[in-house]
Amino acid sequence: MATCNITAGRNEVCKESVGGIAGVYFINYGTGSFTVSGSLAGAVAPAITALPASSSVYYYELKGNSAFVETVNSSRDNGTTFYNQELTLNLKKLTNEMTTQLKLMAYGRPQIIVWTMNGDAFLCGYKEGCDLTGGTIQTGAGLGDLYGYSLTFTGQEQFPAIWISGSTTTAAFSAGVLNGSTIVSGSN
Repeated sequence: MATCNITAGRNEVCKESVGGIAGVYFINYGTGSFTVSGSLAGAVAPAITALPASSSVYYYELKGNSAFVETVNSSRDNGTTFYNQELTLNLKKLTNEMTTQLKLMAYGRPQIIVWTMNGDAFLCGYKEGCDLTGGTIQTGAGLGDLYGYSLTFTGQEQFPAIWISGSTTTAAFSAGVLNGSTIVSGSN
């Protein structure tokens, strides 16, 4: 049972972090395997050191009310632990092109990289992908209301979201992590 033993402590941290998501990257499920350093079940947290070779990565820039929450679900009675990953995205402005992408997101189960305002990036849906489990397409009632999309993606994984090696506040990926992948940025 060595993998169940705690291996480190933690001091009080500085108050230098901020909340929020800078953007998300979608990868179609099953386009290749990620290169992971370390063991997922090991005592040291693993990191993704390379994306699937030559895959397309679709970037969505975010500003505002998008959020990621990962919940630990552990049962002593059943002897099980899993992680529920929930990503809520608010995308401004309705477009025919985005509605088409929304349909494809709902049909598939993409893997999603969340890039935080702190410069950290991590992968949701590593093994199982993420499902679009809810959302709205809305015009709002008042002039200041959201005219756009509110989407909820959910993933359930055996392990927590895996951190991406080399992410910064200015770039979610270092050159080596991209591994020949193409980042496709959105249009308005």
